[in-house]
Amino acid sequence: MAEMKKRHTNPRQRWWVAGSVLIVATGAVIATMEMKDTRAAAPPKAAVPEVLVKTLEPEKVRVWANFSGRLNAVDEALVRPEVGGKIVEIRVHDGQTVKAGDVMFVIDPRPYEAAVAKARADLAAARARAEFAAAEYGRAKGLIDAEAIPLSVHDQRTNEHRMAQAAVLAADATLRQASINLDYAYVKAPIAGRISRAEITVGNLVQPGANAPVLTRIVSNDGIYADFDVDEQVYTQSIRQHAGTLGKEQQIPVEMRVQGDAANVYKGVIYTFDNKIDTRSGTIRARAKFANRDGALVPGMFASIGLSDASDTVALVVPDVAIGSDQSKKYVYVVGRDDKVAYREVRLGAGLDGRHVVTSGLQSGERVIARGLQFVRPDATVVPKEVAADELKTAATSAARGAE
Repeated sequence: MAEMKKRHTNPRQRWWVAGSVLIVATGAVIATMEMKDTRAAAPPKAAVPEVLVKTLEPEKVRVWANFSGRLNAVDEALVRPEVGGKIVEIRVHDGQTVKAGDVMFVIDPRPYEAAVAKARADLAAARARAEFAAAEYGRAKGLIDAEAIPLSVHDQRTNEHRMAQAAVLAADATLRQASINLDYAYVKAPIAGRISRAEITVGNLVQPGANAPVLTRIVSNDGIYADFDVDEQVYTQSIRQHAGTLGKEQQIPVEMRVQGDAANVYKGVIYTFDNKIDTRSGTIRARAKFANRDGALVPGMFASIGLSDASDTVALVVPDVAIGSDQSKKYVYVVGRDDKVAYREVRLGAGLDGRHVVTSGLQSGERVIARGLQFVRPDATVVPKEVAADELKTAATSAARGAE
């Protein structure tokens, strides 16, 4: 019987096998953990943004053409002295509202009061001489009729009588001039309005003439002008639509906003158009007049003036908050039927108080994103929500305040 040989295992072999098994098991555990970590670290799917949209429909709107201009006073006067002397009294304070005829400055009146007194005395003397000359002339006339005096004496009395009458007229004129100079010593407001500041203080000497100093400036505050340039096309349309013929410009209504106060709209009328077109610019000077009851409008202000069409126009209108700018282009985002965003270049017409007429690029029934432009991109999917009119108004107001 053959003897079977017993196989003996090397200890080193046993350790190698055990180590290999341990490495494989450890690798499997690490790989499993990494797969779990990868699944846990995967980002969640982005939420679809919600945007406010406005569905476009044709609207009846009144189109306005807007122009830039400056405000000017209806009346303005530089107050200068008309007689010389020393300023002895100032009866107004800076910024005061005055009426026409109110005394503002007093130039020392004493020399002019003396001149008036002398002129009165001279007039009284001239009248006395005239009475005496008239009596002499009367006697000479009677005597010449009786041929009791030579003709030369009669002629002399006649001449003296006429010269005495002329002297009375001259003395009377001198008195009136002296009275006028005395009145000029009390410097009065030539127009009603608001004064600036006093440019001369008490004690200063002033003189009349071309180089006379300005004592103060007065601008009227009962109404104000807005001066601006209108292009030839708008001028022609305005005349035809509103006035019909020249000379009836006051029938053309205008609206005005001033810088820093866009919320207030001032309503007025065209006061006048100039009598010719400026061939260099193709514009005509225009002047509108507005009430200024609260005195908030002052000359020199920058203003935006709008002239409206005579009748309404049917057009597509989008809110200004929905309009984006890409260099010189204007665009909006439109939401299609599949709720995907599309970029649409548009051409804008007249502005309408927080909105703009769109002349090309959009069609009726399309949905324009009115809020949330910064959160969307072309071809993105969104959740559209129709915007309410009051929300649009709030958004437009906030944008206007931000622009200021």
